[in-house]
Amino acid sequence: MAIKITYFVHGTTTDNENKISSGWNDVELSDLGIQQSIELKDQIKDKHFDVVFCSDLKRAVHSAKLTFENVRIIHDARLRECNYGKFNAQPSKIVEPIQEKHISKRFPDGESYEDVKKRISNFLDFLRKNYAGKNVAIVAHKAPQLALDVLLKHKTWEKAFAEDWRKINAWKPGWEYTLE
Repeated sequence: MAIKITYFVHGTTTDNENKISSGWNDVELSDLGIQQSIELKDQIKDKHFDVVFCSDLKRAVHSAKLTFENVRIIHDARLRECNYGKFNAQPSKIVEPIQEKHISKRFPDGESYEDVKKRISNFLDFLRKNYAGKNVAIVAHKAPQLALDVLLKHKTWEKAFAEDWRKINAWKPGWEYTLE
């Protein structure tokens, strides 16, 4: 039975507001991010989820707790952002232009987007084995969402980056995926 996945990105962080690419830096939500996560609860009130998975980084955990009530929330490190290694918590004007150069090549002392794809593939296998027929919410970051686009929507990495909602300013309250 297919698994319906709705993907949510965490709320705005203090790093986002300061134009910093966090990566594995464990940064807090900003006041705006807290407000966004609370408002999201109303925007999705008619949706049913059997379980919520979130990255174990506190920005995702906090967003999930603020948005989802009465649903089991499970933290999972496989849903973390890409580890930018030496570029964690560096200015976005430095990190963002080099991200696509690290699809296969790892960031120094970090990982590649292909490494993220392996983590997400492993997570999807876990879902297939344990959550068949369920409605699953995920609260996480940019790289895992792009990996879902590659794995489930069969986009190339280049197309996933080009069509990323952050680049085209097209946020929405959840992106839908189907896992067969």
